[in-house]
Order: sequence, then C-alpha cells, then structure tokens
Amino acid sequence: MRIESAEIAAGVTLRLLAETDADTLCAAYVDNREHLRPWEPHRPESFFTGAGQRERIRGLLHLFAEGAAVPLVFQAAHGRIVGTVTLTGIVRGPFCSASLGYWVAADQQKQGLAGAAVERVCEIARDVVGLHRIEASTLLDNIGSQRVLAKCGFEPIGMAPKYLHIDGQRRDCRLFQRVLHDHDPVL
Repeated sequence: MRIESAEIAAGVTLRLLAETDADTLCAAYVDNREHLRPWEPHRPESFFTGAGQRERIRGLLHLFAEGAAVPLVFQAAHGRIVGTVTLTGIVRGPFCSASLGYWVAADQQKQGLAGAAVERVCEIARDVVGLHRIEASTLLDNIGSQRVLAKCGFEPIGMAPKYLHIDGQRRDCRLFQRVLHDHDPVL
C-alpha cells in the first residue's frame, strides 16, 4: 500500500509515520501530555520516551505492512510533529471498515488541521485501502471532535456506555460512521 504525503494546510504535511519520527513524536507527546490527558488512555512513563515511541512506531508500521493500520503524522514545515491520525482495526471482507483516531497539538487547535486530515484519511481509506466505511468515537463531552466529524460527513450512530478506558476510568462514547462508497467488497 502506497500512501502519498499531502499538504493539508499552509506548511503542514500529512504523511506516513516513520521509525525516524520516534524522538520528534516523543517530544510532541511530552509537550501535549496535559492537553491530551482527558482524551486518551493512561500512558506508562515509557510512552513518553524516544525508546518507547520507537517500539510503538515499529508495531504500527508492522500493522501497516500487514494492511491492518494506516498511521500518519501531521508535520509542520520546521519538522515538528503537531498531531497524528490513524486508521486501525482494518477489517476486509463484507465489513470493509476501520476505526479512526486523531489528535492535534494544543497550540495548533482551531486551524482546520483535524478536519483536513480526516478528509484526507477518508480519501486514502476509500481510494488506496478500499474501505467501505470508517467509524470513530468521541467522549460525550468532546464537542470539538464531534464537530470535526460532522463537518467531514460522519453521522452519529449511537452511544456506547463505558466504551473506552480513558484517563483512568471507563467512559461513555458517542459513535459515528462515514460510509465511503457502496461498491461490492473484494472478497
């Protein structure tokens, strides 16, 4: 699977994650640790190290090579990583679907990066990966992310009680999906 880099905003490129991103991605997570805490699972201290990110990236790239994930980063012109967007749990056959997750650095909020990245990932999912749909979930109080999904054509499909373990507790989530096409699956 070949994923082309694309400029999604002035000076910000969306591209495939690389093993060489470990230290830069580590710095992004360290810089945004408190910003992301309410929206992410509890992370061990090793997550916030270059070695921990190298190990994580190797795992994501292994899943990418198997066709089970598409891990991307938002890279600013000066090389700083300012967010990620990832398709995970790619399932083929009649389901032909994946889950979407993303985050944007605290100092890059409200600039349209999340929406531009989600739109680009939907194109990749449809045209490169060949998926029928993408699903996403947000915490009930994550209104900003819900707005991004709505602007990108995702429709609410329900609420899942105690769906994810986030910031140390089971949390209810709103579920969304975007149908990308209605072609027959390649079985």
